[in-house]
Amino acid sequence: MTDSFNEVKNRYSDEELEEFRAIILEKLEAARKEYDYLRDAVSYVNNGTDDTSPTFKHINEGAEALSKEEAGAMAQRQYKFIQNLEAALVRIENKTYGICRMTGKLIPKERLRLVPHATLTVEAKEMMGRR
Repeated sequence: MTDSFNEVKNRYSDEELEEFRAIILEKLEAARKEYDYLRDAVSYVNNGTDDTSPTFKHINEGAEALSKEEAGAMAQRQYKFIQNLEAALVRIENKTYGICRMTGKLIPKERLRLVPHATLTVEAKEMMGRR
């Protein structure tokens, strides 16, 4: 007879995986909305500058270009976040979700609730950062 307190858990239960799936789906929906907003901000063209002052037009165009550049960078980060969340859903399907890809240990639930696409424990991430 094995003592369940001494057994090392090597994966999350189906119930736990469903909890994480719900968290990820919620974050994914919000992330997609944010991505759509940012993508629209990048493609928005403001042709409504009726002021005839060349200086005003130049300043306005410069500010618009900068905000489009920022929105573009943010959209790229958001797209990467969406890809990471979608990959996490695949890991849930494969029942490999929450397992550190470096150590093979379970990533603590607290970390996964905060960073549901995490693939490393904090310790493994710190070890990689020291390389």
